[in-house]
Amino acid sequence: MKRHNKFSLTKIYFWLVAFLLYLPLLLLIIFSFNESTLLSFPLKGFTLRWYQEAFQARQMLRALGNSLTVASVSAVVATALGFMGAMAIVRFRFPGKNMFIAVAAMPLVVPYVVLGVALLLAFHAINIPMSLWSVGVAHVVVCLPEAMILIAARIIDFPSSLEEAAMDLGASYWETLFRVTIPISAPALIASFLTCFTISFNEFAVSFFVMGSKATLPIYIFSQLRISQRVPMVIALSAITMVISVLVLVFAEWLRRFGSNKSQKDAV
Repeated sequence: MKRHNKFSLTKIYFWLVAFLLYLPLLLLIIFSFNESTLLSFPLKGFTLRWYQEAFQARQMLRALGNSLTVASVSAVVATALGFMGAMAIVRFRFPGKNMFIAVAAMPLVVPYVVLGVALLLAFHAINIPMSLWSVGVAHVVVCLPEAMILIAARIIDFPSSLEEAAMDLGASYWETLFRVTIPISAPALIASFLTCFTISFNEFAVSFFVMGSKATLPIYIFSQLRISQRVPMVIALSAITMVISVLVLVFAEWLRRFGSNKSQKDAV
């Protein structure tokens, strides 16, 4: 039998790309502990001063609260709408289905700057004031395709015969939905919520166009970059946000894989 080369070109390419992608993030974390305000080597010393300043900034705490509120609400709404859309495209046939899928997936291919301008014009056209509500609606639009993809993948994994068996035994469609479909889809629903929450929490480009007087955390961080003395604090904030986002996405992916593996074992 022919053995695979341990150090194949594919593996080298993968690790090289991963190194180039994550090196700036690693440097970000390193400089967040640098005592000097200059972003250069060698480091002047180790300090937690920038983290302390970040959590003592009242504007930052307000922006953090705004981001948590918007991300939570938009993630719940996007997950609920994503579940409905996933059920529609997986379990039903209806006229215009392909068009529906294409429109729902459009935010994945449209640049966020273009999407932000389009939403801004749409809000002005229907006289919706710019506020955290407009940001939340925009984030639902951005997150909806991600939610649909995650949940649809889970619904496809288990056969529709389980739902048909429940209805044959006397359960109504809604009873089947709440007692069979949703419990089986729970890992994907949780993973969808966490993914949408992370996307919304970190989203900047669309928020920049539809934001009102209250800023989210990414907008606040961007505004502080204009002040050179606050750059180290911004780096500390960015490091915290990045680490938490990575952990949430890793947990969401674990949930998705756990649900998929469990459904395969149940099928066997």
